[in-house]
Amino acid sequence: MVKARIFDFTLFFLSIIIIYFSGHIIADHHSFLVALFIFWLFSCLYYDLRIIDKNGQTTIDYGINYSLSFIIFTGPLGLFIYETVYQFTVYIYRRLTKKAVSGDFLDGFYNIGSFTIAYSISYYLYKLLYPSFQNIPFGFWMLILLLVVISSIITNLLLTIVLFILGELKSVKEAIHWNLTVRTLADMGKTGFTNGLLLLFLQEGRWEMLVSLFLLNYFVSRSYMVKSQSIQNKIERDKFEQMAYNDFLTNIANRAYMDKKIADLNMTQEKIGVVVCDIDVFKEINDNYNHSVGDQVIQHFVGMLQSYLSEDDYLFRSGGDEFTLFLKNKSFEECMDVLEKTRQKILNHPATVLYNNKPITISYTASFGLYYHKVEEDVSLEKGYIRADNLLLQSKQLGKNQISSRNGLQSLTGS
Repeated sequence: MVKARIFDFTLFFLSIIIIYFSGHIIADHHSFLVALFIFWLFSCLYYDLRIIDKNGQTTIDYGINYSLSFIIFTGPLGLFIYETVYQFTVYIYRRLTKKAVSGDFLDGFYNIGSFTIAYSISYYLYKLLYPSFQNIPFGFWMLILLLVVISSIITNLLLTIVLFILGELKSVKEAIHWNLTVRTLADMGKTGFTNGLLLLFLQEGRWEMLVSLFLLNYFVSRSYMVKSQSIQNKIERDKFEQMAYNDFLTNIANRAYMDKKIADLNMTQEKIGVVVCDIDVFKEINDNYNHSVGDQVIQHFVGMLQSYLSEDDYLFRSGGDEFTLFLKNKSFEECMDVLEKTRQKILNHPATVLYNNKPITISYTASFGLYYHKVEEDVSLEKGYIRADNLLLQSKQLGKNQISSRNGLQSLTGS
């Protein structure tokens, strides 16, 4: 941290040397004060629109930067004054809003120094190259875009040095990757064209157009931020909803989602095969081994249940080792065929699990209850689930490893 602070103050004192030799403010005093106030005002408004990035323990703010147009209009001394006023304002704002953290005040010296140095180089390049570019079609814009790229490279280089000093970057490869991802060509293009327009308005004294461009940028950026936040909130809501409806052990839908889906399907009047099933003598597996082995058997069981399901079917973990299936777009006979194939596959494919860090094989069977019916007001899916659960109990009483079923459309019972 001490080395980083030495580097910060070195940049700050180098910026003072630059402005000492650069001379006075090149704009007239009235224009400078008006420009300073407008740029300061909108920079403060844009402060909450900045993008915050974390690189290790270091927080990096990427704000909307219009320093290039300001320094070309006022000179390095003008930019130094602007950066000093702005950084001081940001510090006061963070203190008043209780957002200040240790080192904020000293960080301001780095910001003032790095921006003054980077854009002073761009300023002198502008003075040097402008005569050559002014006779080229779109030469002014080409020069501005070139200077935006150069100033971005310099500011990124200075920040890279800081990250190396702090240990947040440990290799050249990491530094190159970070620099390639920190800014996009679209960002630099937007910065270039906006700074170009601002410079033209400054040079022509068109203050209304200057303010209008700032306002346009502000409202567009604010709108984009609101939409981005809305999208992010939706993603987070969807993620939390998925977590709320997901069973973490098996990565399938849980009982809460089953209840939600029952309410949805009750409105459809579809023909659905409701299946309730579980692992026979599952308690003995847990007692003879441990719960970790039991969990692995449950995961194996889920894989078996998924083997013959179609995209329209639903599988839920409705209890500890109990699972519920909703078989859709199938006849009663097709539902029976799915369950019989599943039962046979479970019988013929034991689970291979880890027990005391060694693979062991556990054979098990499963029992099923199937109730097939058309979802209607008098025979809801909840009632279908209860009847399927009773049929599962019947399978247990018949000796396990059974399928007990009932076709509610024909009042037929089979096993």
